[in-house]
Amino acid sequence: MAPVGPTPTVVPGTITETTWEQTVDALHSFHFSIEKENRLAGTIQTGYLPGAGLLEPWHYDSVTLGDRIESSLQPIRRRALVTLTQINTGVQVNVEVIKERENPSGPTRHSPGVATYPGGQPLQRDLNVVIGGSTPPGWIALGRDAALERVLLTAIVARIGR
Repeated sequence: MAPVGPTPTVVPGTITETTWEQTVDALHSFHFSIEKENRLAGTIQTGYLPGAGLLEPWHYDSVTLGDRIESSLQPIRRRALVTLTQINTGVQVNVEVIKERENPSGPTRHSPGVATYPGGQPLQRDLNVVIGGSTPPGWIALGRDAALERVLLTAIVARIGR
């Protein structure tokens, strides 16, 4: 079972244009691109962000040294979902970060077995819509990234609280 992230934090005030933009700015400061925004539902969903390795200290998505080593050895990606909810005492901020590891279906081009397993197969397209799992093929869901959730939540609350 994946660890559960931090509990939602309540910031005094109301959800305004400034609150929303400060939240988006906090996500941008971590190099997340915004994929979907729904102000009515109060949700901001980011696109996938490749995990930062040891040689990328300017990216903040790999919070711990273990995360940086893992991202250096195996492709990792993360996606964030931020929810802003208006409650009686203020704005409730909830952050959820999903972490995935690449799982190639066969040998990759940079593997030592390229001569044995050539990668020059024609592209096969399947245009039939399939309703299935939430993880795209080729990726293994690792659960929530609690360390990044805590750091993102702290950054968002600091920006909103200004």
